[in-house]
Amino acid sequence: MRFLVGVLLALSARAEVKISWNFEGGNLGRVERVAANHWRAHLAGETDQDGRNRQANWYSFQVDATPNQALMIDLVSIPGEYNYSPNRGAVNAETPPVISFDNKTWAHLETFEYDAAEPRMRLKVTPKTKRFWIAHVPPYTNRHLAALRQWAGDRLSEETVGQSVDKRPIVLWTIGNGPRTAWLFFRQHSWETGSSWVGEGLVRHLLSDAGRPLREQITWKIYPMCDPDGVARGGVRFNKFGYDLNRNWDVNGVEKMPEITAQRAAIRVWLAAGRTIDFVLSLHNTETSEYLEGPPDGGGAGKHAALAERLFALLEKETTFAPTRKLFYAASTTTAGMAGRMTVSQGLYKDFGLPAFIMEQRISRQPKIGRRPLVADRLRFGREFAVTIGKVLTP
Repeated sequence: MRFLVGVLLALSARAEVKISWNFEGGNLGRVERVAANHWRAHLAGETDQDGRNRQANWYSFQVDATPNQALMIDLVSIPGEYNYSPNRGAVNAETPPVISFDNKTWAHLETFEYDAAEPRMRLKVTPKTKRFWIAHVPPYTNRHLAALRQWAGDRLSEETVGQSVDKRPIVLWTIGNGPRTAWLFFRQHSWETGSSWVGEGLVRHLLSDAGRPLREQITWKIYPMCDPDGVARGGVRFNKFGYDLNRNWDVNGVEKMPEITAQRAAIRVWLAAGRTIDFVLSLHNTETSEYLEGPPDGGGAGKHAALAERLFALLEKETTFAPTRKLFYAASTTTAGMAGRMTVSQGLYKDFGLPAFIMEQRISRQPKIGRRPLVADRLRFGREFAVTIGKVLTP
């Protein structure tokens, strides 16, 4: 009898698996138990203001389970739309998740199987600890940003230029007081955490002793967290009302798009005061592409072509930037014939004629690094990025 009770208790302990995501940045959809050690987790995804363009680029969850017991977790509900075309999703054989056993240090999970037919990503984990975390890419939350802000202290100035839909501050940081001016946007899309890690690397370099010349030569205007609401709730790329914070820059609406409205207004105020802007760039992540997109001024003979070509050449030669396509120049909108589909670079060029760029960095295997990028790689690129911008603006 005592042996039977012991067996039952052991089986019960083995069956105790809890999957949760009720923390900042956590997100998952319906979870179904297939067997004691097998779970099926649906990705929640997000749609835009018209219920279209579903994206399931983000998941982040915690697992409590018995150590040394094998688990299988299937990630499903992956497909969606991108720019109104069917899309198989960001979760594929080239984008396995990251895993952490301390919620601080992340590594890619290599024990997985991808079934393109469903599609489905099957994760296989035998944890050594009772609790672990899984995410699409290493998380960067508002708390990470707050820690960076505390570290920076009075070495940077901060102003609140507006509020998000949920009344979180939209902050603008200023570093340095040089004669040239660079405006940088990080985290327009909440799933793209690599953008924030690069931003942190850039800020830490600018505030270091090595960054002194860059502070003296350039005034750095930085939006470190363009979508604080999406980051808090574990969103993908839309605000609470479904507006894409890098696709709706030709739409005005304080109530439903306060983030874009605040960011654009601060730039307008800066220019109205007679000050100039020499460079604008918004940094993003994508799955397998890596590229630089210049302002929509016609390319080659356009007035910003020399700046764009120098930036691209330096990034390719002196940083870990590994482009999958040549430098190109943006069209006037992402979706011809539809209003409200301009990116930040397209919108700022239309309104003010600014040299505004978009850069994408892949989350899949990066040839210059020789593996899929992690936090240290993003921080390193942040340092390289700051130095490169300095060379471009002060040749």
